[in-house]
Amino acid sequence: MDRDEYVEKMKAKLDEWNAEIDKMQAKAKAAEAENEAKYEKQLEEMRKQRDEAQAKMKEAQAASDAAWDDMRKGMQNAWENISSSFEKAWSRF
Repeated sequence: MDRDEYVEKMKAKLDEWNAEIDKMQAKAKAAEAENEAKYEKQLEEMRKQRDEAQAKMKEAQAASDAAWDDMRKGMQNAWENISSSFEKAWSRF
């Protein structure tokens, strides 16, 4: 997969995560006070993972073609870890 395809894939996943965060935000607002703190903690974790993913996407976008070849494997591993962490946080809801 070349850099542009990879960045597009990351953008699509980030859009999906933003939609999920918005859904959880709505649930948190509707939750009773005792559950609201739990939702907010999970939302904070999800936002952190999303922000890390956005930073990685920007790093990939800024990389030259030669640098992209060198960093591709590390970038994919980092993305998979971030994605896994986000999905774990989402599953707690």
